[in-house]
Amino acid sequence: MGAVGQLPFASPGDGDHPRTMGHSLFSPFQLRSIQFANRIGVSPMCQYSSTDGFATDWHLVHLGARAQGGAGLVTLEASAVTAEGRISPGDLGIWKDEHIPALQRIAEFVQSQGARVGIQLAHAGRKASMSPPFVAERLVLPAEGGWQPFAPSAVAFSPTYAVPLALDQVGIDAIVEAFRQAAGRALKAGFDFVEIHAAHGYLLHEFLSPLANQRTDAYGGSFENRTRLVLEVVDAVRGEWPAHLPLFVRISATDWAEGGWNIDESVQLAQLFREHGVDLVDVSSGGQIPNAKIPVGPGFQVQFAARIRREANIPTAAVGMITDPTQADEIVANGEADLVFMAREFLRDPYWPLHAAATLGETASWPAQYLRAAPHHSGTRAGVVRPEF
Repeated sequence: MGAVGQLPFASPGDGDHPRTMGHSLFSPFQLRSIQFANRIGVSPMCQYSSTDGFATDWHLVHLGARAQGGAGLVTLEASAVTAEGRISPGDLGIWKDEHIPALQRIAEFVQSQGARVGIQLAHAGRKASMSPPFVAERLVLPAEGGWQPFAPSAVAFSPTYAVPLALDQVGIDAIVEAFRQAAGRALKAGFDFVEIHAAHGYLLHEFLSPLANQRTDAYGGSFENRTRLVLEVVDAVRGEWPAHLPLFVRISATDWAEGGWNIDESVQLAQLFREHGVDLVDVSSGGQIPNAKIPVGPGFQVQFAARIRREANIPTAAVGMITDPTQADEIVANGEADLVFMAREFLRDPYWPLHAAATLGETASWPAQYLRAAPHHSGTRAGVVRPEF
């Protein structure tokens, strides 16, 4: 059983743990040996800008800017643990040792800006071998560099997608091993944490949901069987990942569809995660079927993070249309989640944490090179006014 670590596991607004100084959003947070300077996280966001899985200067600049902008933690996008586990030919990868140096360069720069950095380990399952979203959605055929997708069952996501091959036991075992090896590469690259992607209709989520999993063997049917693969992956990664470093898992708390994966099962799974050494559940939703009716609105998924945190007694991250500093601060202060992850808002404003700090009256750590633009900065050095500031 893995411990949460040194964290007393309470948000600044929880019961007997009142808010002490400043705003909750800018309070430090610790998991195992890693302390995050604040509760603001950059969600993993696919950039579809790789060739053969290699990180590029685009990734360095994209992620580095968010670290300069004051985020407490930055998560690299879904990184395929096998070449066939990519969503598109442009996906980031971590399936071979040659990927490590470019990833290490990014990790070191993000850390140099005062942020903690992690990587999301992923397998796309039946959603693999598709075109990047910048172009019309279509299947990338083998003749064009595409490949045959795999899934729990031979059920396509939609008519646009390939009919996947159902994994046999040898294939399942190979995927568990691929996740384990990917965790080892993440360690060599110097990441502070890893996140297992079990959400958004990709492979591990497909095994969880009856909407995609029609198996009749040990990996299908009952809750115990449908959760078997993700727990095997957790155990493999936790066995490779050092005990002093945190492990996250992202889940879709609900499929938003009758007969699909639901929040009650998510709470039960989160309880198992804690027993298997997971330190935080990153709580999203949806992605399993193309036409789910999702009541999208500001903070629409926070309720799931709050319930999992409360009932499974495990730290959570809240995501989903969180854009306002006061909104984000209240999520942490009210004990609904321990971290707030944002994606689109960070695309609009890489320096959101610095601006949020100004809004909330907090002191933020600006990069020295940018201090001339910081609120209340005098623009002087050693008493001499620099007019170019």
